[in-house]
Amino acid sequence: MNIVIATVLVVLFAASVPVAVSIGLASATGIAFFSNLPLLLVPQRIFVGIDSFPLMAVPFFILAGNLMSAGGVSARLVSFSKSLVGRMQGGLAGTCVVTCMIFAAVSGSSVATTFAIGAILIPAMVRHGYPVPMAASIQASSAELGVIIPPSVPLILFGVSTETSVGQLFIAGFGPGLLIATALIVMVLIWCRVKGYGKEDGKECDPILQSFQRAFLALLMPVIIIGGIYGGIFTPTEASAVAVVYGLLLGMVVYRTIRFSDLPAIFRQSVVSAGSVMLIIATAALFSFLISRSGLPNHIGEWAQETFSHRYSFLLAINLLLFVIGMFLETSAAILVLAPILTPIAVAFGVDPVHFGIIVVVNLALGMFTPPLGVNLFAACQVANIPVDRVIGSLSLPVAVVFGCLMLITYLPPITLFLRDALY
Repeated sequence: MNIVIATVLVVLFAASVPVAVSIGLASATGIAFFSNLPLLLVPQRIFVGIDSFPLMAVPFFILAGNLMSAGGVSARLVSFSKSLVGRMQGGLAGTCVVTCMIFAAVSGSSVATTFAIGAILIPAMVRHGYPVPMAASIQASSAELGVIIPPSVPLILFGVSTETSVGQLFIAGFGPGLLIATALIVMVLIWCRVKGYGKEDGKECDPILQSFQRAFLALLMPVIIIGGIYGGIFTPTEASAVAVVYGLLLGMVVYRTIRFSDLPAIFRQSVVSAGSVMLIIATAALFSFLISRSGLPNHIGEWAQETFSHRYSFLLAINLLLFVIGMFLETSAAILVLAPILTPIAVAFGVDPVHFGIIVVVNLALGMFTPPLGVNLFAACQVANIPVDRVIGSLSLPVAVVFGCLMLITYLPPITLFLRDALY
């Protein structure tokens, strides 16, 4: 049955059938024609898959990110980030990375980060003489921080699908997120200096104190969310609801950039985004149940232990596998399908499940800005109004930098676990 499900899944993916429909149809085909299980199992397991309290955080964080984006937060964060790093050559490109890092802690979504920040900074970089492909590639690669720095929807999905603490995954995401952000900032500054771009970036920078005051309330949101979680005031799921309320207050009461007439469009956009993710979660739960029932994870675990003599070689193979898969499969689907299979094997090799979760999410985040199916790449190209093939040449350097960071995260666990171990 596993071979049939995998074959149908690949065929449907190749035919560009939506991910949730592909997973559901493949699973239902296996049950109907190659097992003795009743078809009633399909709706039952789909319902069980989304009957989870932590999953309520997904639509709430998506809504919070859309509210903050519509509320003018992105422009304030860009101004603050530019005041920090914008005065040097290449500072505008560095501003893109810093702003994405901060906005990631507001939205929890890399695609939302790409549109919200890219709409401001890609045209600004082009006006300052940056080539359009370079500007798009910097934006696409920087926005991947949205799935690493908490709150992160993929980290929630990994925690739910593997029964790993979402709170521990959140705190573990800070070290890798800061490492990747620092590496990208150094990369773009050197890149600009070598190529001679961004010599006029220092103009029109606001004083740091002034821009900080304008962005203070926006910067306060991740502090409230993360501080509340680790202060024991609320759970990660409750924190998502707090984020929505805070976003509404900022947009409608403080900044007054959101009107009541704007809310239906914001809610509609959030429902569509959350609905697509939740459908994938529901069908992936059915898929994971069938795979687990067949004993495939145990067989793969036995094969891995026979093939790889040490966890280092196992982790290298996993990284290469996920890097390729991330190019072709949507991140949420990849996590929900692969995490329940691979995590027990990693634990058997002595890898901490929290550490492994960060490895998986960072690796799949690479796929968000690599062709052929990188969602951040397509979003950045849409904002920049250029075809994807023009950006591919400019992506090699950011991909190499982030992959190098991934290797450090993989083989130096303290980067991921030092904050977690200090708090727990």
